Amino acid sequence: MIARTEASAETSSSSSVIFSTVKLPSGRRARNRLVKVAMYEHLASFGGGPPNSYHLDLYSQWAKHSWGMIITGNVIITDDHLTLGRDLILPPSLTIDSESTALPFKKLADAIHGIDFDTREGQKDKANETLAIMQLSHGGRQSANIVGGRFPFQKPLAPSSTRLAPSDSSLISRALNGALFQIPRAMSQNEINEVIDRFVEGAIFAYKCGFDGVQLHAAHGYLLAQFLSPKSNKRDDIYSVQNALDIIQTIVSNIRERTSSTFIICIKLNAAEYTSAADANNSLSNLEQRAMDHILAMATWGLLDIIEISGGDYEKPDFVMAEDVPRSRRQAFFSSFSHKALQALESLKDTISTPLPLILLTGGLKSLDLLDTVLDSRHAHLLGIGRASVTCPNLPCVVQERSKNPRQWDGELFGREPNLKTTTILTYPPFSWCLGYMPDVKLIGAGAEVAWHVLGMRQIATSSTDIVNVNCGGLTSVLGMWFWIPYACRGANNSKKRLGLSRTFNISNNWKVMFLSYKMFFLLAVFPIAMYLILCIIF
Repeated sequence: MIARTEASAETSSSSSVIFSTVKLPSGRRARNRLVKVAMYEHLASFGGGPPNSYHLDLYSQWAKHSWGMIITGNVIITDDHLTLGRDLILPPSLTIDSESTALPFKKLADAIHGIDFDTREGQKDKANETLAIMQLSHGGRQSANIVGGRFPFQKPLAPSSTRLAPSDSSLISRALNGALFQIPRAMSQNEINEVIDRFVEGAIFAYKCGFDGVQLHAAHGYLLAQFLSPKSNKRDDIYSVQNALDIIQTIVSNIRERTSSTFIICIKLNAAEYTSAADANNSLSNLEQRAMDHILAMATWGLLDIIEISGGDYEKPDFVMAEDVPRSRRQAFFSSFSHKALQALESLKDTISTPLPLILLTGGLKSLDLLDTVLDSRHAHLLGIGRASVTCPNLPCVVQERSKNPRQWDGELFGREPNLKTTTILTYPPFSWCLGYMPDVKLIGAGAEVAWHVLGMRQIATSSTDIVNVNCGGLTSVLGMWFWIPYACRGANNSKKRLGLSRTFNISNNWKVMFLSYKMFFLLAVFPIAMYLILCIIF
């Protein structure tokens, strides 16, 4: 009887905190602390485009399961700085009055709110309480050659002309990195102002399309993160690294002024830009202190609702995937950093009159005991769920069920982890001999795990399932991600036309997709092998 009482108390404590409502500084409320954070979907047409029926099906499935907040994958603000080719992008003209421009984004906001756009008039009172957040991003120097939306070998824009460094020092790795990522061109002041305006206009567009807020992507080495990092910002003008926060403050203040006092504004920061995994101790390093100073400065603006703490960029994919740094150690590092950030924010309570932003911790939260630990230890206010939202789309429901008997599920993962070592023909000679000589570029490993989850999201979108079953290894996942023929190229599906976004392309777009796919095949398969053979002959 006593044991049952203790278990009941533990259950109450576990579930009540996770599923308690949270008031944001803007006055809006999140129904619980579970946040589906941004993940790259790779579902748009090649060359980028608006949300389509794949996106609507995917987000509609997540919307069924009582998430407190759902953040979209990165929506690129300009069509010439994409990431991996199938990005969501804002339309060139952000005129809300144009149905062809705004309609796909309105439908995406409705999908997250659990509403079918075509019958929304009779469903307004049936909307879920999930907050819909659009993530806005710009690739900067990380916008790759060809797939980035520019002509081949056209330089991307960045704060300074500093090339993205390879994560591997080998000659072949450096050659491949040079082909994929061009030396960027330093932005002029006018170009920086144009980017600032584009972020602001994108947020206004999201507001008018029915989103509850936006998140500025200043993490993972994207453009805003490049301005914050001394690795990529070598400027000595008003946009130098010492003044980098001014850019973000200008964007945020203009968004607040031109939208609503209740419009949610979030920012995603990159702890890896400031620190290393070896610094997971109680003392603050100089770089860690710089990150903390940024967080405290942003808190004093009184404009932000949420600061998400994440980590990793293309130069440091070890924060995403590295096998030499245990996941538990990396998780402890980010939890420690977010805990220090939360403590630092608490110290500001008596010095500023405006509400303080909440801390959202993302990374490695894949079991119930980890969720409880983060909240109980005051490492964060909100729980960011990324890849576990793919392996377990109904995670909030699973958490609620497991909270009834948490001891039974101690350490149990929410969903099946990807097995990237799955045996294929490529693991046998002579293919294995060739692969053994390929450069050990860490980004390839990170890309394999990303690709596996892309296939998982694609499966959720096409089968409307909560059980993801992607049985393939790393290389198969990468090939499956890149060489994908959307439904548009296989004919029409009348059952999907109810979404109002047909998956059929016109002939010119079909040719474009085919042409770009062949270029992608050359870039990913033929070009690296050719470069490898040439370098072997020379050296």
